[in-house]
Amino acid sequence: MQLGFVTAILHDLPFDEVLAFAAGEGFATVEPMCWPVGRAERKYAGVTHIDVTDLTSDRADDVRARVERAGVQLSALGYYPNVLSDDEAHALPALAHLRAVIAAAPRLGVSTVTTFIGADHHEHPDDNFARFLEVWPDLVRLAEQHAVRIAIENCPMLFTRDEWPAGKNMAYSPAIWRKMFSAIPSSYFGLNYDPSHMIWQFMDHVAPIAEFKDRLFHVHAKDTAINRRKLNDTGILAQGWQTPVIPGRGEVDWEGFFDALQTAGYDGPVCIEVEDDTFGKTLDGRQRALRESRRALEGYF
Repeated sequence: MQLGFVTAILHDLPFDEVLAFAAGEGFATVEPMCWPVGRAERKYAGVTHIDVTDLTSDRADDVRARVERAGVQLSALGYYPNVLSDDEAHALPALAHLRAVIAAAPRLGVSTVTTFIGADHHEHPDDNFARFLEVWPDLVRLAEQHAVRIAIENCPMLFTRDEWPAGKNMAYSPAIWRKMFSAIPSSYFGLNYDPSHMIWQFMDHVAPIAEFKDRLFHVHAKDTAINRRKLNDTGILAQGWQTPVIPGRGEVDWEGFFDALQTAGYDGPVCIEVEDDTFGKTLDGRQRALRESRRALEGYF
């Protein structure tokens, strides 16, 4: 396994400085964000460390050369929109850009794209599945043509009033994964597994690893802290009782988690995803969060 991080947390650094920081801190890999250039739609979105639009051969060669000089690998190209949104003004451009990211990956020497399935948050996941069947088979076929694996993160995207009540990513549970992989059995379609999202759904975050070992393409390392007092006061249908934190400060069983990954034969990237504001919002604080995350996990590598 290779320890790395998601580059969104260093959104204010140019890509070369992100690579230099990763190399200097002993990270083996990074997951660069590849959003379209422009305004961020939400927190941790809108980061463009690699711009895949109009990617010429010269530009692709330049990126590959810079990565090689830094001595840090690219774990995947990351882009996390909602291609199943009920708003076509969002969904259609997102779908077009996701296609561009998939096409760009092999030109950059990358074999995996990380993303969301998406959802119409006004609808139940069962109703979203019909839309999934309209959009995703073609996307997976495109990935197959480029020999690129698509790794779906299991975050429900249910954090704000705008995402209530069903969330903006339907692929959040093993039951839904089984249904997706049964409908699209391609070996290029799998998971970007993040245990933190299982924690706040009160699901076992270790057991599914064995069942879905052949679908584990990429792993995120993030933790979740639960405020039991607030949870007991407001109930599970309220918000604000769970908080993303760096690894080791929440309820993920990291020893059991990594033991399960190793038993399953996973030997891919594990990228720290920092969404922990306790370190402050300065660059120094966010870099410190990455360092402390690395120290919490490096014993497993």
